[in-house]
Amino acid sequence: MGGNHSHKPPVFDENEEVNFDHFQILRAIGKGSFGKVCIVQKRDTKKMYAMKYMNKQKCIERDEVRNVFRELQIMQGLEHPFLVNLWYSFQDEEDMFMVVDLLLGGDLRYHLQQNVHFTEGAVKLYICELALALEYLQRHHIIHRDIKPDNILLDEHAPEVFQVYVDGGPGYSYPVDWWSLGVTAYELLRGWRPYEIHSATPIDEVLNMFKVERVHYSSTWCKGMVALLKKLLTKDPESRLSSLGDVQSTPYLANMNWDAVFEKALTPGFVPNKGRLNCDPTFELEEMILESKPLHKKKKRLAKNRSKDGTKDSCPLNGHLQQCLETVRKEFIIFNREKLRRQQGQGSQLLDTEGRAGSQAQGKLQDGRNNNILAHACSRGCSS
Repeated sequence: MGGNHSHKPPVFDENEEVNFDHFQILRAIGKGSFGKVCIVQKRDTKKMYAMKYMNKQKCIERDEVRNVFRELQIMQGLEHPFLVNLWYSFQDEEDMFMVVDLLLGGDLRYHLQQNVHFTEGAVKLYICELALALEYLQRHHIIHRDIKPDNILLDEHAPEVFQVYVDGGPGYSYPVDWWSLGVTAYELLRGWRPYEIHSATPIDEVLNMFKVERVHYSSTWCKGMVALLKKLLTKDPESRLSSLGDVQSTPYLANMNWDAVFEKALTPGFVPNKGRLNCDPTFELEEMILESKPLHKKKKRLAKNRSKDGTKDSCPLNGHLQQCLETVRKEFIIFNREKLRRQQGQGSQLLDTEGRAGSQAQGKLQDGRNNNILAHACSRGCSS
């Protein structure tokens, strides 16, 4: 997908806003309901990132603009070793862009589908790492509400959470994420979930399932792991483990070195194959063959569109859509973590006391390579 480029890194004005031209597009690696993801390299620093891009018109038509804005608002205020951290956000006429940490190890759902067997030791470490991420979100008054293998990405060190931070809403509080952590750990160990529940399963059926069905734990699992899972999968939220302190106090994790967990200093039980791209290769084919507006041809396409704007042949959009597009352009949140750090360094050079209090490593800076756990989605669309 990437075009020709010089071996000499270009020099960009550090005061210039980061934009699409600052990145070389390498290949497509994923897609969601209203966005796609590709691997990019920043042309000046040569750092690799994942770039999510969302078509403005499609977001407006699907009433997803506020979701995107909410995601940006939340992610720009977060930074943690076990979260997929936002580095840049920008826009052009067609798309909104979010540049985040690149994790090439694939998501845990992909590896389950590849019949990877996760050992108890590997899952034990995942539980600890994810617990640190959930505790960080909880301190920021954020409920993820979608912890599952699909949203847990891997690098060579550890998992990181991606995609869905929300406020919770009526009926939800922090224990829901710890329940999901238990469900995820169970599925990694056994290969299937403790309950056969899907998005279309009626709520009355779910409640009846909880009443009559018991979770079956493998006799091959150690007693400590079973005890921990039972406490995470307790149906009563008031009785469930629902904080980092709760998890740390369990006998099974009594000897865990939590500083080493935070520092990613422990050897993971599962390391993804570095010699392959751990995702579905059809994303690349779809982008190259089926996509009507491929990303790698954006520059030429936009230049052509701009030249048409002044001609009589140009086809104006309907008034409401044009108004919505203008609203998106004005309200979009531009973000540059690199520039923000530079400004902070030139100022007071004070450390984040909240992060420092949470863990000795909390104030450390990540370099765009190894962060991987959660991301965000919210609700409603463009205001007219």
